[in-house]
Amino acid sequence: MTLIALATEDDLSEAIGKRLLVDVGYEAQPSPLLRKGGSGYLRSKMDSWCQIANRKPVLVITDLDNIDCPPALLRVWIGARKVPENLILRVAVREIEAWLMADHVAFRSLVGSKGKLPPNPDILPDPKQHLLRLVSKLARRDIRSDLVAQDGAIASQGLGYNARLSEFIATAWNPERAALRSDSLSRARSRLKEMMARTSQNQ
Repeated sequence: MTLIALATEDDLSEAIGKRLLVDVGYEAQPSPLLRKGGSGYLRSKMDSWCQIANRKPVLVITDLDNIDCPPALLRVWIGARKVPENLILRVAVREIEAWLMADHVAFRSLVGSKGKLPPNPDILPDPKQHLLRLVSKLARRDIRSDLVAQDGAIASQGLGYNARLSEFIATAWNPERAALRSDSLSRARSRLKEMMARTSQNQ
């Protein structure tokens, strides 16, 4: 099996990347795992991702954040480079948390049966804060304690945020269901399926 390199911003994006690869039938551990924190690192290494993609597939996942749209981000990040077909750069609109909330069935395991979940998380201006508000209002105490920062804390999230949500991604979150409410996730799944089909034919 061809190894796939996975480059991400943070723990959650890495967990999502691993789950998406499993979703499209990739059975091995992605290798190498390339993560040093933040979109700035990913953007600064675009030449490296292109070089690696000449040898094996590379999946890069980043947040859109405050950029207008994914095509605008791609123009800035890619510029005049000729991008290898095995380099997949996918953008979570506007943050990876939107993809998590898009699976309403799984997200109910975090926040319970009450409360309204966003029907189209891709249009939220700040998905992470929306997620935290839902959790703070609806979730059990142990989940709130993990995900929501205590009063006076410097961090915007609880100490168990990454661990709790990474477990959620691995055990409950379903990319196929989530893609029904997130166009950016649906596009990511389609590109990955195309890449898996192409690499399988070349083996």
